[in-house]
Amino acid sequence: MWHEEQLLIDGALVEAEDGRSYETESPSTEEVLGVAADATVGDVQRAIGAARRAFDTTDWSRDVALRQRCLHQLHQALADNKDKVADILVHEAGAPRSIIEGAQLAGPTAVVKWHADLLDSYEFTEDLGNIEAYGSQHHRWVEKEAAGVVAGITAYNYPIQLALAKLAPALAAGCTIVLKGAPQTPWATLALGNLVAEHTDIPAGVVNVITSSDNEVSAELTRHPDVDVVSFTGSTPVGRAIMNAASATVKRVFLELGGKSAFVLLDDGDPNLAAMICAYAVTSHSGQGCAITSRLVVPRDRYDDIVDLTRTFLSGINYGDPNDPTVMMGPLISAQQRDKVAGYVDRAVGEGAKAVVGGRPPEHLAKGYYYEPTLLAGVDENAAVAQDELFGPVLVVLPHDGDEDAIRVANNSIYGLSGAVIGTDHQRALSVARRIRAGTMMVNGGLWYAPDAPFGGYKQSGIGREMGAAGLEEFLERKTLAEPAG
Repeated sequence: MWHEEQLLIDGALVEAEDGRSYETESPSTEEVLGVAADATVGDVQRAIGAARRAFDTTDWSRDVALRQRCLHQLHQALADNKDKVADILVHEAGAPRSIIEGAQLAGPTAVVKWHADLLDSYEFTEDLGNIEAYGSQHHRWVEKEAAGVVAGITAYNYPIQLALAKLAPALAAGCTIVLKGAPQTPWATLALGNLVAEHTDIPAGVVNVITSSDNEVSAELTRHPDVDVVSFTGSTPVGRAIMNAASATVKRVFLELGGKSAFVLLDDGDPNLAAMICAYAVTSHSGQGCAITSRLVVPRDRYDDIVDLTRTFLSGINYGDPNDPTVMMGPLISAQQRDKVAGYVDRAVGEGAKAVVGGRPPEHLAKGYYYEPTLLAGVDENAAVAQDELFGPVLVVLPHDGDEDAIRVANNSIYGLSGAVIGTDHQRALSVARRIRAGTMMVNGGLWYAPDAPFGGYKQSGIGREMGAAGLEEFLERKTLAEPAG
C-alpha cells in the first residue's frame, strides 16, 4: 500500500530526530501496517521555526495568485491520488469504502477547490468611507491580513477532512501552518505532506506536517510563542486544556469539540424517516463522528413503536470488513475505544436501561475492534450514556411530551454541535430547530454538509466555525487604516 512515513519540515520530507518511529495498525484486522515518523518536541520546534520564517520573510501572505495556484495544485494532487489515499483511510482509519465518497475524502477534496475558487472573489479590503474630524475629512478602510503561524491539530475519525478543513482556509488566508495528525492515523496525515512536497509549488516552511505518539508535541504547539492561532478538532476535555495553554500567550483558538446531538421527532413526523436516518447516522463510521445524532427524542405515546421500528433498521446495518463495498459500518479505532463504548453500555444496562439490539462486541468477528450497532431504551435523559460523547455506534431513545419538552430535552446537554427535527408541518419543525442550541440542524432530512457551509458548535462544542467564508476568516486579522481624504 502506498504511504508516506516521513515528516514534512521546511520543504523537505525527513525522518524524526534519531530516526524515531512508531507502528500504525489496522483496526479491522489488528495487524501492524507499518511505521510512521514519531516526531519529538525538537522536531515540532523546527517546524514552528520554519513556519515562522516563511510567514515573516517571504511574500506568501501577500501573494494571492500564488496561494490560489498552489491550492489548485493540491486539489489536483488529491484527485489524482484519491485511490491511494482511500486505501489508507480504509486500512488505517477503518473507514468503510461505502463512505469514502462523502466526508472521508471526496468532500474534503472539494473543500480545497472551493477555497481556491473563493480567492477569485473574496474581498480582502473593506472601504469604510470618509468621516469629518477636527475640521477635515479622513478616509478609512479595513484590510484583512493573514493571522500568522497556525497550529492545526486533528482527530483520527475523519483525518483527511479535519486536516483539509484547517489547511485549505489557512493557506487561502495567507497563513503558514504546522499540521499535526492524530497518533492513530499517521499515514493519512503524512500522505498530505507527501502531496504538498511532491505536487505543489507551496514554498518551503509554509506547510509542515508532523505525526507523533508523544502528547508533549501537541502541547508544545499550543504554548509556543511563535504560534499565533491554534485550530483544534477533538474532545471537549482536551479543548479545555488547549484554551488554558494558549492563554499564556493569548493565542487565538478555534475549537471544534464534542457533541451529543439530538434527533427530534415531532408528533406529526414520519417515524420511518427518523428511524432510518438515525440508524444510518449512528453507525456511520461506527459512530465516530462529533455531529452524529446519538439521541433520538420521540413522542412518549409512540415510544415503544418507534423503539421497535428503530430496532428493525439498526438490525439491518451490514457491518464488518471496511474493504467490502457493501459494508456500511467498520470497526472502532482501537481496543481502548471499544472498551470505552462497552463500559458506557454496560453501566447503562446496570442502571436499568435495555439493550434492544446489540450491546456487545460481535462474536462472529474474532479480529478487529468491532462493536455491535446498539439501541438503548429506558435511559434516563441525565444518565452518562445520554450525556457523554461515546464515539461509538450507540443510539439512545428518549421520550418527550410535546414541542416544548422536546426542545428542553434536546438542549439538556453541555454540547451544541448539531441536531435534527422531523415534522409534517415544515414551519413548525423549523421553529423547533431554531430553538435548539446547535451550530448545524437538519430539518426534515435536509443535508447541510458542503464546502461553503460553516460548521461548528454552541456551548462546549467549541468556538468558531470552519469551512465557508466564516472558516477562512478564522485565519484573518483585521487592520483598520486611515489617511487624510482628498
